[in-house]
Amino acid sequence: MLRSLIPSVTLFLPVLNEIDGLRAMLPDLCSKGFDQILLVDGGSRDGSVEFARTQGVETYVQHRKGIRHAYIEAWPKIRGEFVVTFSPDGNCPAEALHDLVGAVASGRDMVIASRYLPPARSEDDDLLTGFGNWMFTTLINLCHGGRYTDAMGIYRAYRTSLFGQLDLDKESSYAPETICGTVIGIEPLLSIRCAKKRLNVSEIPVSEPARMGGTRKLQMFRWGAAYLLQVFREMYYWR
Repeated sequence: MLRSLIPSVTLFLPVLNEIDGLRAMLPDLCSKGFDQILLVDGGSRDGSVEFARTQGVETYVQHRKGIRHAYIEAWPKIRGEFVVTFSPDGNCPAEALHDLVGAVASGRDMVIASRYLPPARSEDDDLLTGFGNWMFTTLINLCHGGRYTDAMGIYRAYRTSLFGQLDLDKESSYAPETICGTVIGIEPLLSIRCAKKRLNVSEIPVSEPARMGGTRKLQMFRWGAAYLLQVFREMYYWR
């Protein structure tokens, strides 16, 4: 049981039309012993929210579109001292939760379930996404002193308080996305600022299965351009 590993932990599930993954994974996730499971919905029309509620899961429907707004709007509702961010689309294997929570409970600020730390591998990558993840991780390491093999993935556990301490709740932290006309995720910036603060961060190898159902939400070129600007902007912004 996860409750024996850590003071309190919230499983945070941002979703948009992921009914297939939720049906396959949510009953098992509900049996893991989390203190809180919080599903944040970006406007699903496939019954994702309704199904989650039948499983007794706490839900929140965000007001503004985009993955970042799911985090900013719902973060005050998190009750756990630690949070695990998890995509219920099949990409995040639930069997790794025990190891992930156990690793962060040992005194680390954040632990990433790395898709690229051997012997792990991604079964969901294509050539473009694989190259993009490698490129951005390499740039974050070179520009900000990180030691990551996977700086981009959602599957990670960390202290809930980091969100505010690293100013991830502030609109000003995401200025590059406005230039590119999109709304990006928080994970690359979280990785960057943890590296800049020299926080206690580690990785464990966790292979990424192919997604089940739904459609990939990635805006390849807009997100890529915004993340690139973000990496370089952070060299001079936010000390």
